[in-house]
Amino acid sequence: MPATPAAEIPQPGRTDASIVRNFCIIAHIDHGKSTLADRMLQLTGVVDARAARAQYLDRMDIERERGITIKSQAVRMPWTVEAGNEAGAAPGTYVLNMIDTPGHVDFTYEVSRSLEACEAAILLVDAAQGIEAQTLANLYLAMAADLDIVPVLNKIDLPNAQPEKYAAELAGLVGCEPDEVLRISAKTGVGVEAVLNEIVAKTPAPVGDPDAPPRALIFDSVYDTYRGVVTYVRVVDGSLKHRDRIKMMSTGAVHEMLEVGVISPEPVKSGEIGVGEVGYLITGVKDVRQSRVGDTVTSQHGGATEALGGYDHPNPMVFAGLYPIDGDDYPTLRDALDKLQLNDAALAYEPETSGALGFGFRCGFLGLLHMEITRDRLEREFNLDLISTAPNVVYEVEMEDGKVFTVTNPSEYPDGKIAEVREPVVKATILSPSDYIGTIMELCQAKRGTLGGMDYLSEDRVEMRYTLPMAEIVFDFFDQLKSRTKGYASLDYEFTGDQAADLVKVDILLQGEPVDAFSAIVHKDASYGYGVMLAGKLKDLIPRQQFEVPIQAAIGARVIARENIRAIRKDVLAKCYGGDISRKRKLLEKQKEGKKRMKMVGRVEVPQEAFIAALSNSPTAEKPKK
Repeated sequence: MPATPAAEIPQPGRTDASIVRNFCIIAHIDHGKSTLADRMLQLTGVVDARAARAQYLDRMDIERERGITIKSQAVRMPWTVEAGNEAGAAPGTYVLNMIDTPGHVDFTYEVSRSLEACEAAILLVDAAQGIEAQTLANLYLAMAADLDIVPVLNKIDLPNAQPEKYAAELAGLVGCEPDEVLRISAKTGVGVEAVLNEIVAKTPAPVGDPDAPPRALIFDSVYDTYRGVVTYVRVVDGSLKHRDRIKMMSTGAVHEMLEVGVISPEPVKSGEIGVGEVGYLITGVKDVRQSRVGDTVTSQHGGATEALGGYDHPNPMVFAGLYPIDGDDYPTLRDALDKLQLNDAALAYEPETSGALGFGFRCGFLGLLHMEITRDRLEREFNLDLISTAPNVVYEVEMEDGKVFTVTNPSEYPDGKIAEVREPVVKATILSPSDYIGTIMELCQAKRGTLGGMDYLSEDRVEMRYTLPMAEIVFDFFDQLKSRTKGYASLDYEFTGDQAADLVKVDILLQGEPVDAFSAIVHKDASYGYGVMLAGKLKDLIPRQQFEVPIQAAIGARVIARENIRAIRKDVLAKCYGGDISRKRKLLEKQKEGKKRMKMVGRVEVPQEAFIAALSNSPTAEKPKK
């Protein structure tokens, strides 16, 4: 662990709120948030050159491997402002609380929670790529949270950077002059000092009553195997002291604070944290339900009576079943999901049973990347082997008798006369060079999209707004968009409601028996393609049995595709060399009768490998080859 600089060790006693500045960094994916955070850590002396490494705040292996930020990270830094600085900040030593946020649309909830703990946001834009879809989405989130925006252009050292062009774009978006947009290179450190001075000058000091009963907002939590639940808070009123007895206002649970402190960037104990400060609490609690994100922490005696606003709980967009390959791992999976939900408040889950896969959980995610990351984290951090079913969105099915069913799993799709099926729709914003307008329109029309409008941000950049079914977005839309536009297009989307659609449930039958894990709800036009694709895939994956196995894809009672797995046959004619043909026929008829009887009593054994392989890419309904 790196040695903490002497100037940064918090002394017992609260910090004066007037010198505290809370800010976060928001941007599109790969625009340099984590690199800028690295330079700030080095410039403020919190991390020395020996301990420094790229993407210092990306703590998880999966973040470092993929090169993306998944979890927001808070860190406290000291910063001394010299007299006569260009930003016009008052000279003195300040305490900066910085939160590095994710950029991907699936982790927008992480960003929104971080914004609630800040008074300002650095809006970072790549000087070579310009404003992208997630730049706009995060800017609107920051504006909704009433934060001061500090516009910054990064990567000005790149040969293809166009700082003047994109500074004008950014200025028009934020409502300032192009000269006010800071130009930096987070990689080389050019201009980062000016950004810190600008933060001090532009960010208002946190507002709160230091003498009121304590109130602190929980904006994140993690589970530590040795110390229990570690809770990250932003203090709004009063102060929290070591050994105080605190109360969680939503649950009424009372705990003693065993440790209180700040992250700088490793945990550093402190005697007290006051108004406007961001820090952590440890109470020794092992039950993960005792520390909910969005809850208000106050003192047990003479505490606050009114809780803070908290957060809106996110609605899951994509559902998938997660099952342990070894049935004995079910309790471990349940505990793992409990602990992961503490660290990822957007994850929802409930138990479910599948005839083919056994006991597992139906999990709700904000998108396909969120699902992929969650499964990866469960397997790595809790040593589990999991199988996930094909992801699907939430449908509403209205029957002719007026009953309405909410379907999160194809096996819940009701039988009987259906009046209407409604599917969720999203408003998608696509930013792209104008050369690819035709390609994007073609893709969106193939995905049942409706064009809502189109604006030119500059001569060669266009913003397109489409209404698209969520089911089309979550599978392969983003991959296709990137490949068709050579990686230049960017996508952001938000849920807007639902619409009626011509949807059907496709069942996969093995020897006439439906296998619930392979069922899917798809658009009627894509149902034939899905049935042919999955039946063909299963024919290659399921090993041959002692009897012939028909694989059928069916909508209700109507079979739309079929494949046969031929039986393994013993060569019963091996000993017949010569003689009458009737003798051979007799042996073959006898074998045929045996196979027929075996088919009546035999069950088709589907190996786990077949489920894993079939479900890994099954969502994409390909068009059948002619």
